[in-house]
Amino acid sequence: MKRVVITGIGGITPLGHDWTQIAARLREYRNVVRRMPEWDYFDALNSRLGCPVDDFELPPWPRKHLRSMGRVAQLAVAASERALADAGLLDDTAIRDGRMGVAYGSSGGSVEPVRVLGRMLDTGSMQGVTATSYIQMMAHTTAVNIGVFFGLKGRIIPTSSACTSGSQAVGYGYEAIQQGKQTLMLCGGAEELSGPGVAVFDTLFATSSRNDEAPLTPRPFDRARDGLVVGEGATTLVLEEYEHAVARGARIYAEVVGFGCNADGGHITQPASETMAVAMRLALQDAQLAPEAIGYVSAHGTATDRGDVAESRATAAVLGNKVPVSSMKSYVGHTLGACGALESWWAIAMMREGWFAPTINLTDVDPECGELDYITGEGRRLGAEYVMNNNFAFGGINTSLIFKAVA
Repeated sequence: MKRVVITGIGGITPLGHDWTQIAARLREYRNVVRRMPEWDYFDALNSRLGCPVDDFELPPWPRKHLRSMGRVAQLAVAASERALADAGLLDDTAIRDGRMGVAYGSSGGSVEPVRVLGRMLDTGSMQGVTATSYIQMMAHTTAVNIGVFFGLKGRIIPTSSACTSGSQAVGYGYEAIQQGKQTLMLCGGAEELSGPGVAVFDTLFATSSRNDEAPLTPRPFDRARDGLVVGEGATTLVLEEYEHAVARGARIYAEVVGFGCNADGGHITQPASETMAVAMRLALQDAQLAPEAIGYVSAHGTATDRGDVAESRATAAVLGNKVPVSSMKSYVGHTLGACGALESWWAIAMMREGWFAPTINLTDVDPECGELDYITGEGRRLGAEYVMNNNFAFGGINTSLIFKAVA
């Protein structure tokens, strides 16, 4: 089996687009949740809260590429461009000879072409329907737009699995390199914010309706939590075979050492703590680690009623009650298809700094949640050699990733 390391990272997030900016804002212990007045148009929507990326500017890309991109693909390609540049590979011809592949996902494609096709069904008019409408809305729009934009000829692994899209992408990219199928992989996830995207959770009574108290929500693991807040963004990780990275003198952020993925096989939307725990154990087994080796857990922590309880109990069952845990969704909301990659990035960056951000708005831990060392208040200094990032999605999809610090 090949060793797999991370040599480039790029992101577009509501909290910032580079780690220096993001780290500074994490230390302010404030989120970027805001009321979305444009959603007042939706009369039955309970939640009017979101975490948009307000400062994303489209790069001056050729029109031939932009035609096939909706916003979610634009975010994904922009994050990937940043990651390749960070890895020193953006202009390297080696990425275009088949050695680099793509593993990438989002919950779905862009919303605008869905609107025009829906209007076609309602009115019979094809106004607005174009030759690229489907390309912009298809589930694998992020993966294929990345591949075409950078001329990548390796395998394409689309991971459109809702909230595990980003984490599955990292895991499957890791396995592709580990098994010698690829030398390099662009891995990650993206999501664009939209009213319909919020409605999916709103109809399940899973969104926060603290519409006049935006800074106080979401509240992962808190007794007073009332649901999630939807965000948007994209994060891309460059995964590379270790010997290849060393040979070209690449900077190494961390090593990917474990990946676990399974399914509940039960309910579409209700999580199962037992199979969540199995996913974590699979990651530990893959990494050949004992549970006590994990120094920090980046929790999925959506602030939903059943999700937080099931996840925290599973984490305690596998790792014990002393492992430090926090949820980055308390800062930027639930970025859905992006969260698995975004939260992996932040966990790795915090591991490298030896400082871990707390879950903000967590002031009274729900006694129904598992007994864990929840990081609250101010951040914490920790010397973690291994960090775990867990994510869970509709359909009972469970993922667990383990990253190792590199000296």
